[in-house]
Amino acid sequence: MAVAAAAGIAFSIGTGAVSISLEDIWRYLFHGFDGPMKEVIWSIRLPRTLVAALVGVNLALSGAILQGVMRNPLADPHIIGVSSGAGLLGIVILILFPQAWPLLTPAAFVGASIAAAIIYLLAWKQGVQPVRIILAGVAVSAFLGSGISALLTFYSDRVNGALVFLVGGLAAKSWPELQMMLPYSFAGVALALAGSVHLNLLSLGDSNARGLGLKVETTRLVLTAVATLLAASAVSVVGLLGFVGLIVPHSARLLIGSDYRLLLPASALLGAAVVTVCDTLARLMFAPIELPVGIILGALGAPFFLYLLRREGE
Repeated sequence: MAVAAAAGIAFSIGTGAVSISLEDIWRYLFHGFDGPMKEVIWSIRLPRTLVAALVGVNLALSGAILQGVMRNPLADPHIIGVSSGAGLLGIVILILFPQAWPLLTPAAFVGASIAAAIIYLLAWKQGVQPVRIILAGVAVSAFLGSGISALLTFYSDRVNGALVFLVGGLAAKSWPELQMMLPYSFAGVALALAGSVHLNLLSLGDSNARGLGLKVETTRLVLTAVATLLAASAVSVVGLLGFVGLIVPHSARLLIGSDYRLLLPASALLGAAVVTVCDTLARLMFAPIELPVGIILGALGAPFFLYLLRREGE
């Protein structure tokens, strides 16, 4: 997974309108080489690549945690509506209070937390019901989506900046966005890795977890908050990027198993690889026109989601 993440980052930095060899990338980044591509790497490709990698890490970890907490293999921050909650308040900031953009991540976290709480309450019936989570998530996501659509309708003159946010894109992302994400990401990743043992206990079922001394509902609440923080930090920068939290944890689980002590770091590294590679493809496929990376991920994620639905029904 680490090799895949490193390869995805190198592919993203080295590929574009002008190709840069691995040797030159190494010299520019680690030996202070001063050449014609220095500005391209340090001002354009490197920060965008790091933002893409961090978004992949956060969304993959968020999806893996939600799947463990809710005991539902189809749980994903985008599908169950958590991202929509973050997106709604993110759109409010972008359209109504653009001067308050530094508050975008906290606002997205508040929106995602409210959505997660509503979904959790709706899915509760003498315990968390996996089917109810998906149904509640779809309903909440549709409701929040209508709020986003209403804002875009009433403020159509300010829609340009919000359209890419709705699809999920990394165009023009640079050092300020990376700096905005870093503190939330570090905190979320550290808390997620610290909670891996608790996720293993939750996977045994509520009764067994309680028998082993775990405070099940408190643990669920804390881990859901961690997943929400990770999803909100990604959504606040890249927008409503779907399916990363669904595809990546499942792919990692197929490769290494369901032990969350291994699954979480593996998902984080694979998430970085997937988003960096997909973003590079989005830049190259129809160059000089650049697609939002959300389109590429949607094209890959939707068939995978349908495959999972069919597999779960068998």
